Amino acid sequence: MAQATREYGEWPLKRLMTEVVGSGHKSADDMTRDQAREAFQRILGGEPDHTTLGAFWLANRWKRNTPEELGAYVDVMHEESAVTAEPEADPVDCGANYDGKGRSAIFGVAAGLVAAAAGTPVVVHSGDRVPTQKQDAYKHVLDELGVRTEIDPQESADMVDDVGFGFYYQPAFNPGIDALFDRRDNMGVRSFVNTVETLANPAGADVHLGSFYHLAFAKKMVRTLTNSEQSTVSRALFFQGMEGYDDVRPGETIVAEWPVEGAKSDEEDIADFEIRTADYGMDVVSEDLQVEDVAEESAAITEAVLTGEREDGFADAVALNAALRIYAREDADSIEEGLEQARAAIEDGSAADALDALRAF
Repeated sequence: MAQATREYGEWPLKRLMTEVVGSGHKSADDMTRDQAREAFQRILGGEPDHTTLGAFWLANRWKRNTPEELGAYVDVMHEESAVTAEPEADPVDCGANYDGKGRSAIFGVAAGLVAAAAGTPVVVHSGDRVPTQKQDAYKHVLDELGVRTEIDPQESADMVDDVGFGFYYQPAFNPGIDALFDRRDNMGVRSFVNTVETLANPAGADVHLGSFYHLAFAKKMVRTLTNSEQSTVSRALFFQGMEGYDDVRPGETIVAEWPVEGAKSDEEDIADFEIRTADYGMDVVSEDLQVEDVAEESAAITEAVLTGEREDGFADAVALNAALRIYAREDADSIEEGLEQARAAIEDGSAADALDALRAF
């Protein structure tokens, strides 16, 4: 019996290009929520030809997507691609850019394990050489540490409950997005897919942690979460990250927190404040944290810091990033208190035990 062809609405991508988004970055109109939903349904269904899809992605990049459009994309991703496997624990969801880092160490594995050892469960997720940069990401650091990464979502949830730290692999939990790999690779530039995949939240967490270059992007991400009908996130913490990753940038860095009530926040309950990482022991500059082989050296740094063999700037970076995860989940009333918890978990051997448990899983 032949499979029935899916019926969509009245807005194929070519019509959206002609009548809505394709006239240029100054004159293009924004899509309605329904138009954006239909567009992404068509994309995940493989309906558009390659030329039209590339043009649509580029037009979205030119005009810049609204939170309503991005929220619609997130909802369709959850409805038609992403698989949620919730652990018993309620972790912090860390949504780093999937296309990775190429110059500086990745601290999120070490920071996540330290936070887990301190009592804050953490989830990370990535693919494998995701376009456009196709650089090292969470998976590759974990591979170097000898951790199983190509696992199904329920195993990832079990990992969270057994270890306090869990990794979700994009091809396993978000196959529709993974299937777009070749088309994304041929684009040569990032598209809105690079943004929405970081919000996949495969563990169904209540707390999201992410990064930004400019504060306006952090606020757009909060608005995206509030515009998504599928999102389970009720709290978020963003900071300026190194190479767009969820590793806090050394020096003077802006942190955005939502929701915060009172005079310190704006009308959307988003508060922002500046920290100096040196005040939290991370007295380094970005160049001090650069490495040649990101995955291999990040794994070595992870093991050395967690076992107490390193007490240098890399160790300070791990501790502060762990503190931010602890604070994000409100397991500490301040970043300073989170830092105390993080350092204690390293000093008493709990963080090293968490790494051993992760390898044994």
